[in-house]
Amino acid sequence: MKYITRNLERVVQQVSTEYPVVLVTGPRQVGKTTMLKKLMEGTNRGYVTLDDLNERQLAKTDPELFLQLHKPPVLIDEVQYAPELFTYIKIDADTTHEAGAFWLTGSQVFKLMQGVQESLAGRVAVLSLTSLSQAELAGGEMSPFIVELDALATRKASREKTDAKGIFERIFRGSMPTIVSGANSNSQIFYSSYLTTYIERDVKELSDAIDSLKFLRFMTAVAARCGQMCNVAEIARDADINQTQAKNWLGILEALGIIFYLHPYSNNLLKRLVKTPKLYFYDTGLVCYLTKWSSAETLESGAINGAILENYVVSEIKKTYLNCRIEPYLYYYRDKDAKEIDIVLEHDGMLNPIEIKKTANPGTELTKVFHLLDKSSTPRSKGAVICMKPELSAIDKDNYIIPIWMI
Repeated sequence: MKYITRNLERVVQQVSTEYPVVLVTGPRQVGKTTMLKKLMEGTNRGYVTLDDLNERQLAKTDPELFLQLHKPPVLIDEVQYAPELFTYIKIDADTTHEAGAFWLTGSQVFKLMQGVQESLAGRVAVLSLTSLSQAELAGGEMSPFIVELDALATRKASREKTDAKGIFERIFRGSMPTIVSGANSNSQIFYSSYLTTYIERDVKELSDAIDSLKFLRFMTAVAARCGQMCNVAEIARDADINQTQAKNWLGILEALGIIFYLHPYSNNLLKRLVKTPKLYFYDTGLVCYLTKWSSAETLESGAINGAILENYVVSEIKKTYLNCRIEPYLYYYRDKDAKEIDIVLEHDGMLNPIEIKKTANPGTELTKVFHLLDKSSTPRSKGAVICMKPELSAIDKDNYIIPIWMI
């Protein structure tokens, strides 16, 4: 299995010279352990996983002895299983002041962050690893996506050009390293196993009263609404659960790094007319599995092709920021007449309106909604239509046409 270089590697190496503890969070199977083990090669850093029940028991009952047996520098995998370690890691960090002494990984962000905030505040760099981005698959350098010509020209040289068929193949295949690297060629078998493990281990760790079949039905209802405003009532109805359950379960999906939201943009002059966020998955392959699409070809001509294309573009843009340890300021805008801007990117005190379309020949009509942002106290800058056009182009001097493969 070929190792795919992760853009977060540079960030791990940088913060390991500044903080005694580095915590890499993210869903199962996105490559946290693989990346850190790759960075450990040729060093004297030890490794222990709390998936090992004997090690987990020792870490929980005698954390001091555990750390004597596994002295830093050390990588402790799945650390959420033994939050008892955090206090002793803090003591070691405060005593030795050794940068990069502890590398930690964990799949349960919410549970982890409770312990981290209580015990390791100021001593830990928290990084988030997502599934693979198209930049990583192309072997290109990662930088945050911005709507500037020079930056876009630089991206062009380090991305893998493809057409609409190729984009939908990427969407259908998804971005999990095991599938993309060729280690597991059957995505149906992979996602079936992935969901079983994910629900039985991580979800039930957070809420052991959850019925596995109901939760799977709930996830399917959520996947069917990717790229749409999050309608809790409809999700609850389709999953045959109450709305309180649906809200709680959406919280679990977000805490485990499966979904994220875009919130509506507003400021003091531009009132928030819509309060409901839009819902997206980090991995479109999981969406395709849950919604039972059988191939990239049927997906491309199917009913959700626009929504899942939007999901893909938004998640790719978000990954370009997360992989650089930068919080993205991504929103959407919708007014009282239901006129909508797919993405509002706030960058360096300016707003970039962005539309996402399946077309290869976008016209000026697509940018007419951008004026909705002119009432904002934050000035509007260049706009963009991200679409299937094969090359970087422009509608006019204020609005660019950006191919999806260039994100």
